[in-house]
Amino acid sequence: MNKTESFPASILYISHGGGPLPLLGDEGHEEMVANLKHIAALLARPAAIIVISAHWEARQATITAGTNPALIYDYYGFPKQSYQIQYPAPGEPALARKVFALLNDHGIDAELDEQRGFDHGLFVPLKIMYPEADIPCIQLSLVGSLDPVAHIKLGEALAGLDKEDVLVIGSGFSFHNLQAFFAPVTAASQAMNESFERWLIDTCSSPALDERARAERLATWEEAPSARYCHPREEHLLPLHVCYGMARRACRMVFELNILGRKASAYLW
Repeated sequence: MNKTESFPASILYISHGGGPLPLLGDEGHEEMVANLKHIAALLARPAAIIVISAHWEARQATITAGTNPALIYDYYGFPKQSYQIQYPAPGEPALARKVFALLNDHGIDAELDEQRGFDHGLFVPLKIMYPEADIPCIQLSLVGSLDPVAHIKLGEALAGLDKEDVLVIGSGFSFHNLQAFFAPVTAASQAMNESFERWLIDTCSSPALDERARAERLATWEEAPSARYCHPREEHLLPLHVCYGMARRACRMVFELNILGRKASAYLW
């Protein structure tokens, strides 16, 4: 691809790393930072961004609707400068209302929240991808049930958006076992990590799967190899289900990378 070519703003699932570390020069996040910059260079500049963050769960689907959301430093025990990070991207209340209407039209209970700010699932990756903070953003919560089918349906409702100028980002982590990050990498742990990654890459990208089979695999993701080792809790995987529900097709690009010594991946539709 030459520098003048770009994809239209579309649907992206990313692995966003550990807290604010990608913004603090942590060497375990160098591939992730480079990957996000690379993806941003591939994409046409979006008019607005919707982020489904692993770090926001609500009783029902909830959308930020404020004009100038503050930042939520929802991490603990990091250096002082990590609580001074700024990302003054504006909100987009009109887009929030459109998302709210789409969800309601599909029978999904939803609400608007004019007070909630942006958590680090939004501001950490976007500060890398779009550092000028001049693209309007909204966030959509996960649903507290953490039901994979419900999150695929959230994405299906979002398919009514004009995807030519709105970038939808599922901000999670394809490997999210916090205890494992603080343990030595062993042959056994590496094999479990890699087996789940192979399954996830095949599920999201294989042209041999029809969409009924692909959706079924994602709905029953706990049956995948080493699924619960890689995701003791599924909140960092479910933003991918929203992305897939919106796309309902194989992804067009897979990005494989190492984050904090573990295999991880990102997907572009």
